[in-house]
Amino acid sequence: MRQPAATFFSVRKTAIAMILISISALGYAQGGIPIEKSFPEIKSGEWTGPRLADGQPDVQGHWSNTIANHNNFTDPQGGIPNDPNPRPADQGPREARAPSRVSDPADGQVPLQPWALEKVKEFQVGFHNPVKQEYIEPLARCAPAGVPKSLYWHGYEISQYPGYVLFQFNSGTRIIHLDNKAPLPDNIKLWNGDSRGHWEGNTLVVSVRNHNGKALFGRSGEFISENGTIEERYIFNSDRSRYNYVATITDPTVYTRPFTVTIPAKRYTEADTPNGWHFEVEPATHAGNELILEHYERICAENNGAFGITAK
Repeated sequence: MRQPAATFFSVRKTAIAMILISISALGYAQGGIPIEKSFPEIKSGEWTGPRLADGQPDVQGHWSNTIANHNNFTDPQGGIPNDPNPRPADQGPREARAPSRVSDPADGQVPLQPWALEKVKEFQVGFHNPVKQEYIEPLARCAPAGVPKSLYWHGYEISQYPGYVLFQFNSGTRIIHLDNKAPLPDNIKLWNGDSRGHWEGNTLVVSVRNHNGKALFGRSGEFISENGTIEERYIFNSDRSRYNYVATITDPTVYTRPFTVTIPAKRYTEADTPNGWHFEVEPATHAGNELILEHYERICAENNGAFGITAK
């Protein structure tokens, strides 16, 4: 993403005006950034957009989810469960807010086993009074956000290389292998799991295993165990402006049945204004006096902070 500096700052003024116009129609999210309450369906099919030299659909760029952050998994715009000081923006009738990220079952609820439901409820209460370490959200302890939460924590950058797709989150990175290498052995567990994928037309299909069982889906406490698997489909439209993440989570240790998660995302470009959350970038001049947009890292990632060591 390169453009002259003068053009970049001129575009920022235009984008600010556009954001102010659209806020009333879309609602508010983090820091007053507009969010959607509904989103279009994107069907899997042929890819008609540009391709990279290795044949991959070119979907590189800065992306972010469009409905809310990680406060609440099944009520994205509903705020943190049991929050003693809820924000006014989180109030209002449920039907006026964005749908649950759980698209199947139809009721939008996570089909937790009884023991897991009790664990989630305990976390939701303990989060506001963390007298035990397990009540402290992993991101606050310098851990990666995990899957799928990384996709609705902050904005992120997608880069592509022959045989790989690289997600660069501000909490770390995630590599999706497209090269048919053997998966990791079962005894190696990762925050973001082990991802093996391939392209089917406009859809990146990914199988994720080897979770470490420590990541959460949000401040609402849902989780996946070491035995869980996630089958992901990143369905891109051919103008590269949006994609929908549709994933089936299977974990018989925690859930009574597989369930499906749907998360919409949009692509940000130089025509958009950096906003400190969804499009969290800084203009930087590199060799040849070309301006590029660099993605922020959290201080934990920048300083290689270990899990359990909170950066100061």
